[in-house]
Amino acid sequence: MEQRELGRSGLVVSALGLGCMGMSEFYGDRDETESIATIHRAIDLGITFLDTADMYGTGTNEELVGKAIGDRREAVVLATKFGNVRGPAGEFLGVNGSPAYVREACEASLRRLRVETIDLYYQHRVDPKVPIEETVGAMSELVTAGKVRYLGLSEAAAATIRRAYDTHPIAALQTEYSLWTRDVETEILPTVRELGIGFVAYSPLGRGFLTGAFQTPDDIPEGDYRKFSPRFQGENFYKNLELVEIVREIARARNATASQVALAWLLSRGDDVVPIPGTKRVTYLEENARALDVELDAAELDRIERAFPQGVTAGTRYPEASMAAVER
Repeated sequence: MEQRELGRSGLVVSALGLGCMGMSEFYGDRDETESIATIHRAIDLGITFLDTADMYGTGTNEELVGKAIGDRREAVVLATKFGNVRGPAGEFLGVNGSPAYVREACEASLRRLRVETIDLYYQHRVDPKVPIEETVGAMSELVTAGKVRYLGLSEAAAATIRRAYDTHPIAALQTEYSLWTRDVETEILPTVRELGIGFVAYSPLGRGFLTGAFQTPDDIPEGDYRKFSPRFQGENFYKNLELVEIVREIARARNATASQVALAWLLSRGDDVVPIPGTKRVTYLEENARALDVELDAAELDRIERAFPQGVTAGTRYPEASMAAVER
């Protein structure tokens, strides 16, 4: 498995990571046995960069990951996040970046994950009520205490990233990036590259849309978050489906899958970009891993570039209320 350093941080991870969120929530049914088998197979394949968060499944996702890596801790780079606060029934209670909450959240994640140290600890969303210097200052104390090795941010604005970096080195920024979400190329990517921060791309397959698996809105299972995602609804769905067909055509021509082409494109964006496609099934994990064998040629990249200019996707990334929490 190819390895990539996250910026100039010194933290080296597998070129593809594994997003574990869907194993516990948001994307339909759950199967703990299959999910753990998927994590074990990822490690066997060299995909050792695992991503979770305390809000996924209201803590149950961290527990699942902790159970899966119990006898394989040294084989993985473990990333988790704090800041999105949820109640006991899963209700969203807002964002908290206060120093006291940083410490409390970290201790809770360490318990659920059954580890002594978190390799990469992200602030999941920026808290507009707390100066970023205070939040990152508290996170840096966790590094000093040996509870965390590296610090990260998620969905932070360029100015916030700079202020955070001035407080303590930031190893990685995690933000949505894919063929249908290229906003980061304007300001965010240039900023993190200037500062030597790695870029971790979540939802690199457009929450599954870029795989070509969905041909009508009815293909989305009941209880699935995507039922409420603007890009999966109504006219937006069919406009975006036309874009996906181009990816599928390129994939068919080279005997690959649409997922592999979409990931290969993202991997080509720079050695500092690490996609973390999420899956809860071994078969899709193995398919994604083979994207590393797909090297798009100049003609294919040019066709993709013309078909997927920034802003081409119909619909916003999140519903309006959630969009207010990104790039703060």
